[in-house]
Amino acid sequence: MDFTIGGVRTEVRFVERMATLDPASVAVFDATTHRLFGGGFPPDRSVVLPAGERSKRWRSVEAILSRAAVLGLGRDGRLLGVGGGVVCDVTGLAASLYMRGCGLALCPTTLLAMVDASLGGKTGIDFRGWKNLVGTFHPAVLLLVCPAALATLPDREFRSGLAEAIKTAVIGDPSLLDLLEARRGLVLARDPVLLAEVVQRCLRVKGGICEADPREEGRRILLNLGHTFGHALESWTGFRGWTHGEAVAWGMGRAAALGLALGATDPAFARRLAALLAAYGFRLETPAGLADLGPALRLDKKRRAGTLQFVVPRRAGDVTVVEAADGDIAGALGARGMG
Repeated sequence: MDFTIGGVRTEVRFVERMATLDPASVAVFDATTHRLFGGGFPPDRSVVLPAGERSKRWRSVEAILSRAAVLGLGRDGRLLGVGGGVVCDVTGLAASLYMRGCGLALCPTTLLAMVDASLGGKTGIDFRGWKNLVGTFHPAVLLLVCPAALATLPDREFRSGLAEAIKTAVIGDPSLLDLLEARRGLVLARDPVLLAEVVQRCLRVKGGICEADPREEGRRILLNLGHTFGHALESWTGFRGWTHGEAVAWGMGRAAALGLALGATDPAFARRLAALLAAYGFRLETPAGLADLGPALRLDKKRRAGTLQFVVPRRAGDVTVVEAADGDIAGALGARGMG
């Protein structure tokens, strides 16, 4: 499986185990992935970041750039990110800046990173409390995907990735949505064959969209379903109490409520989506109103000419972009049901 995104060919290689990685690279881990997978990598060529969202800041990028410079990594060298979405985003940003762009390989170790964060070229860090405010586009040349690594993932992190899988199914694979409903027990039991299928289908949907729109100037905006509300929630909470996937799941619920209010979302599908999210254990009730989330919403990257844009579902496999006034947004945040 491979995709060409913004002129860069990304090879996606599925592997059965995490092998010793190219020692000529500079590898970036977090504390958890280094303990699990970093043993075979030279210590002087490794950068180990603290685990979690707190590493998504300039200090981490600087640490990676400094290590690459000290080692004399050339422009033809490669940075290798081994971890979840935070590691993928931070390593990608460093690769885009080092010598104005060096090679990038990613080994996603969480479900969220496998189905979403590792593919497409988006990089980023949080800045001044705002989610992903600083970033670039820099696709990886290689993705090494090892579904077996999901066996040791904490339950909450695993479920967090399922939110992105549900999002992708809603956007572009209705039969995957059927599968996630009908085989929920096996999904939650982490059946390896089933998880490999879920990851592959999500990558096909996202890869196809990113190939057609590498810099989010058109259809790629649809991949932000749940993210406008979700990112605002993460910023408002100071990135505490909600994982990214939990925030996205909650954001999908709010997007469906907004779509209902604007007449864009089929009521039966809104109920179906809410039931599926609840069945996977996601919180759907609103902890904050427009007064709380407004500042973060107004910095959202999908704003155009000062107007907020939201991706809302119409039905399975059919999403659209709408503009919404403050009253509509406030109503969606306050809605308790889904039609």
